[in-house]
Amino acid sequence: MKHVLGVIGGTGFHEIPGMSAIEEIPVTTPYGPPSDVVLRGEVEGTTLLFLPRHGRDHRIPPHCINFRANVCAMKSLGAEQVVSISAVGSMQAEIEPGHLVVVDQFIDLTRRRVSTFFDGELVGHVAFADPVCPALSRAVFAAAVRVGATVHPRGTYVCIDGPQFSTRAESALYRTWGVSVIGMTAMPEAKLAREAQLPYAVLALATDYDCWHETEEAVTVEGVLAVMRKNTALAQRVVGELARTLPDPQASASSQALAGAVMTRPGAVSPEARARLSWLLDDGLRPR
Repeated sequence: MKHVLGVIGGTGFHEIPGMSAIEEIPVTTPYGPPSDVVLRGEVEGTTLLFLPRHGRDHRIPPHCINFRANVCAMKSLGAEQVVSISAVGSMQAEIEPGHLVVVDQFIDLTRRRVSTFFDGELVGHVAFADPVCPALSRAVFAAAVRVGATVHPRGTYVCIDGPQFSTRAESALYRTWGVSVIGMTAMPEAKLAREAQLPYAVLALATDYDCWHETEEAVTVEGVLAVMRKNTALAQRVVGELARTLPDPQASASSQALAGAVMTRPGAVSPEARARLSWLLDDGLRPR
């Protein structure tokens, strides 16, 4: 059975080597346009949907990304699971710049981003204690090992709004929380993927030590991009390897995340609200 994998790429991650039969798919969603057109192609027998999170020209800052449109576009085009590629700062000495981390937990410090599809007339509550798909995350980790990456199998990602980097005081505080990496894009992407019943995993690419490390210079754009250029080729190889070994998405609890989650009586929902969520729920407000 051919799987459909969605990949949302971050800084420096603009294409997948070995991807064939590539076509550009413009997408419209009830939430506006996604970050760019979606590239659809084949990699190792898997259909791959690739979306650059910041646009191909890196024109969209983290706090302006249309996360709802991006996730809706993935789902609407048939993605069965989603892998996020994200540049991050390391908050632990053992996670060196150039290392990869398969994130398994998040702390959300964003303040100005819409984080749900259930934002009017319709109430839905999904479980989010374990925010990534364990099977997909294990597959990402195994793929990274096979291509020779130095990869950490788990870690906590603290997400800030940006676009500024942290102060030294903030960086020191986050380290007391035991976080592994810091970034600006995993939230609310992970929450929206869960509501869309998409198994989700994050491959985080460590580019720097934020500004906590006393023997390292404070993070700069130039330093981040220098490491990103080295990390990008490695992450692309991970995706290519993952495409050959994807788990069954239907076996993931994430694929049933909306079961029993909708609290609103169907008769109380307007036709407009139903239309807005028709890509996700049927007329009886049951998940598609």
